[in-house]
Amino acid sequence: MTDPSRYRPAPGTIPVEPGVYRFLDSTGRVLYVGKAKNLRARLSNYFQDLTRLHPRTRQMVQSASKVTWTVVKNEVEALQLEYTWIKRFNPRFNVMYRDDKTYPMLAVSVGEVFPRLFLYRGPRRKGVRYFGPYSHAWAIRETLDLLTRVFPARTCSKGVFNRQQALGRPCLLGYIDKCSAPCVGRVSADEHREIVKGFTSFMAGNTGPVTRRIKREMTEAAEALDFERAATLRDHLGAIDKVMERQSVVLSDAADADFIAFATDELEAAVQIFHVRSGRIYGQRGWVVEKSGEYASADFHQGEEDPSFGGLLAQFLTQFYGDAAKHADSDGDDSTSAANVVPREILVQAEPEDLGEVVVFLEDIRGSHVDIRVPQRGDKRALMDTVKRNAAEALKQHKLKRSGDLTTRSQALSELQDALFMNEAPLRIECTDISHIQGTDVVASLVVFEDGLPKKSDYRRYRIKDAAGDGHSDDVASIAEIVRRRFLRHNQDKLDVPDDESDIFVEETTDAVEAQSGTARKFAYPPQLFIVDGGAPQVAAAQAVLDELEVTDVTLVGIAKRLEEIWVPGDDEPVILPRNAEAMYLIQRIRDEAHRFAITYHRQQRSKRMRASVLDGVKGLGPARRSELVKHFGSVKALKSASVEEIEQVQGFGPALAQAVYDFLHSDSSG
Repeated sequence: MTDPSRYRPAPGTIPVEPGVYRFLDSTGRVLYVGKAKNLRARLSNYFQDLTRLHPRTRQMVQSASKVTWTVVKNEVEALQLEYTWIKRFNPRFNVMYRDDKTYPMLAVSVGEVFPRLFLYRGPRRKGVRYFGPYSHAWAIRETLDLLTRVFPARTCSKGVFNRQQALGRPCLLGYIDKCSAPCVGRVSADEHREIVKGFTSFMAGNTGPVTRRIKREMTEAAEALDFERAATLRDHLGAIDKVMERQSVVLSDAADADFIAFATDELEAAVQIFHVRSGRIYGQRGWVVEKSGEYASADFHQGEEDPSFGGLLAQFLTQFYGDAAKHADSDGDDSTSAANVVPREILVQAEPEDLGEVVVFLEDIRGSHVDIRVPQRGDKRALMDTVKRNAAEALKQHKLKRSGDLTTRSQALSELQDALFMNEAPLRIECTDISHIQGTDVVASLVVFEDGLPKKSDYRRYRIKDAAGDGHSDDVASIAEIVRRRFLRHNQDKLDVPDDESDIFVEETTDAVEAQSGTARKFAYPPQLFIVDGGAPQVAAAQAVLDELEVTDVTLVGIAKRLEEIWVPGDDEPVILPRNAEAMYLIQRIRDEAHRFAITYHRQQRSKRMRASVLDGVKGLGPARRSELVKHFGSVKALKSASVEEIEQVQGFGPALAQAVYDFLHSDSSG
């Protein structure tokens, strides 16, 4: 690792103009490319105290041995040069939105004399136009089967084409009129290319002209009493309608727009883009990428607005549309140009950074005005919500795919064992998190992972007994209380105490809805690794409790959200796991699950308290009976509509108490 101070430019030598900078390693390889409105201000951020840098940024500046920059006239030129250099140098530490090579695409080899329609997986090639990706290969085959009735273009391989050409007779598709048979000269190269142009135009969303032409020809054939041709054209129209049925109408016919949304966590980002043409969703694409240090942010929770959205969107817009324009220019298809890849309207979930420069960049590609905005209401807002849900689901499935792989889970556990110097891999891991709002309704969660997978039947949730209740919360004390209650329970389980005594330590739940017998179930065995959500203070408090309870067979660590640091008791410096390590992904998933479980319980408790608070003024009505009332009627509104006799039906309520509740709810004092 290099000390960044060795190659830091001398004070005052970095210009204050806009420009693009590059970090290079000792071999001259470009590690990172960035742009700045003010080069001096931006670069100075990289040479601050290393402990204040994000781990990925810290790794980048320590891997580099040199930084260079190029001054440009304005911020638009900086954006264009940054995009060019990212494509040229493929820097290791930049966010890269590459095509997903696992999904199939419908390809058209427009660079050939007789273009071919075919299913394709892999990197893009020059002279080939692509549609998709599709979720399943059968969807492409079915689309081709339907559309080759209308556009009888070649679908055979080069070997089959040459063989039939040598034989002088078409293949089966030529005989059943699903191929125009250019191999035997039924159509010329120009005529075949016109068929392919019609197909690509249709797939690009221009369905109206094709539909109108077929309807016109069908009418003309019927008037000329050519009923056989009219029936064939009717079948063609049915095939087109069947393909278009799969493209749901979401906006007006004139709407041409792209909808883009992100779902992120501290390490990765999932992006989804829906292409809407003539009011229909004709395409959807998605990527999951690792966030670069510049856009990595740990100061937010799942479901909250990620402060890095603006930067990620700006970089995605330039990379995606810049690449699309480049591919369109190299496809060799005259019907498609770089100007057509950028729609008139681009709808995003948050305003991109440097919006003005991004708009100029895209308008230069399109050659006309481009509108980038955040939809606020109506059908476009509803569709944006759908795109957001798809992005969130893509990120979730990406994580589940990683955790579902046995090899990956084994690697993560092995990496944790090595990083924490454990005697054995942590096959059982427990993690706790605190949730509250300004010190009220303080609760905690305890989640359990075995062999890298959640064991929800062993989840626990707690109400903090020692919470101040005065609008302030001591997270350190709360962590200490949870650790004490959890391991007191562990010690009592070892002594096999009666269940009615052990009930005082924990309130037991599961994520799934299942009947509880009322008997507190024991933990199967203690964890090899216990994680607390927090840094050095929380870890020190938890370790003090373990020492007090003489628990020596559990490894304790804390995870600090801001920089994903792992704190070990007694160490002044945290353990930093590599960002792309499987152990880091596992730790992060466990911490996120603990946070989700805690905040769900907190919301339940807060909602229950708010519902019951209106009954606080009823004399003789304690917390247990208040809860029974709310549970019986479901809401305070329903309770207010109940009669005295109906209130008497609640367990524990007599005529006097029922009348008191009724009178209170119908008096001015109840609000």
